[in-house]
Amino acid sequence: MDEYTQPDREHAALLTIDTQRDFTREEGSATIPGTNEAAGTMQRVTRQFREQGSPIVHVVRLYRSDGSNADLCRRAGIEDGDRVAIPGSDGAELVDEITPVGDVSLDTDRLLDGEFQRIGDDETIMYKPRWGAFYDTGLEERLRAADIDTVVVCGCNFPNCPRTTIYEASERDFRVVVVTDALSGLYERGREELRDIGVHLMDANEFGEWFGARNTNSSR
Repeated sequence: MDEYTQPDREHAALLTIDTQRDFTREEGSATIPGTNEAAGTMQRVTRQFREQGSPIVHVVRLYRSDGSNADLCRRAGIEDGDRVAIPGSDGAELVDEITPVGDVSLDTDRLLDGEFQRIGDDETIMYKPRWGAFYDTGLEERLRAADIDTVVVCGCNFPNCPRTTIYEASERDFRVVVVTDALSGLYERGREELRDIGVHLMDANEFGEWFGARNTNSSR
């Protein structure tokens, strides 16, 4: 850890990636192993951010039923009838563990138009059209406007969308923290590669101790 990569808990935002029912629940149409188990840990992390009044951005995928906005590698499957995170479907919704108390449903028309949907005091949902949360979205601008220099990442299926998001954040000079037991699909080689680009790996207990100390004299 050095002065350039050291995360700043006073200027941190949480990004949850693709923690939607279709990818998380056993009955989901595209279940990713380990995500349902990680959701309980994500609940702890999101609760800490809410208690501290720190920003949370829930990043989601939405696939139109005709496949027109899908990645090329998934387009044929959706055209042939795969139903994954279809706008308006139950499977596209965030899992209960990471949503605020109350009835929260995706405003899919607004999200697909590139807008952020507010669901709490400093908590929003956004749609990403491809793997990474920064690609062709307003995320970077929103974080910069909020004076955020550190992103904390958790969510679904490290090899795809979380990893891409992490690398996109790094190349934009954000400091990055990954909560390892709140992220499905993480493997040892991946951990090594993240450390090599200055990402800080913490389990939920380590993260809680670090983040919970944000109101001390030291901001980092």
